[in-house]
Amino acid sequence: MNEPQEQGKPGDKNGQQESVKPRSRGIYLLPNLFTTGALFCGFYAVVAGMNGVFDSAAIAIFVAMVLDGLDGRVARLTNTQSAFGAEYDSLSDMVSFGVAPALVTFSWALSDAGKFGWFCAFIYVAGAALRLARFNTQIGSVDKRYFIGLPSPAAAASVAGLVWACVEFDVDVSSFIYVIAVYVALVGILMVSNVLYYSFKDVDPKGKIPFMILLAIVLTIGVISISPPIFLWLLILGYTLSGPVLWLLRKRKNIGV
Repeated sequence: MNEPQEQGKPGDKNGQQESVKPRSRGIYLLPNLFTTGALFCGFYAVVAGMNGVFDSAAIAIFVAMVLDGLDGRVARLTNTQSAFGAEYDSLSDMVSFGVAPALVTFSWALSDAGKFGWFCAFIYVAGAALRLARFNTQIGSVDKRYFIGLPSPAAAASVAGLVWACVEFDVDVSSFIYVIAVYVALVGILMVSNVLYYSFKDVDPKGKIPFMILLAIVLTIGVISISPPIFLWLLILGYTLSGPVLWLLRKRKNIGV
């Protein structure tokens, strides 16, 4: 007696199952190397902060920021985007731009503020986690010209830049610990706010730019080289404040109308 034939799935031709392409188990090396580098910098920042080497910890966070900006661009240029890479990048960002800045700042100054200090540090960490989760769910559904909420790398640079500048110039922060704690918490809140920040994603690196913009870039690099801790922090702080300032201007304009 002949064995019964297996029934095909709906849509299969002549009752036969279509061959399923096996899922590749490999991962792309190049973009994930940059992500791993960013993750290592975040981990190093935590260790350096625990050992009291706060300037190195802050620099490591800035290096992680650069590597994080490169991994996505490298993946797009080499056509090596993957779901694994996107998830790995989010986990790396959580360590480098969420946990690391909070722990470095806590070890540096916020521990002297007691429970209020670690509470403000936790607000920052929670803000980073929520920001990353919201970003992952909004991919492809929002205007790519803007970020909704302060990006986590910029938030980390805002906090790490403050630490770096104060350590570099040996600033006594004992009288400003609570101000610093509130600053860290506010940066965390900005990450989960609905304030829009320019993303620079519509800038074509292959396109032509006006000469004055090139001159401004050169001057900016020159000014930063004079004192990287101060001017990098001021640059990032300006970007951090640009969102609320533009939000207030738009709100004022709408009220006027």
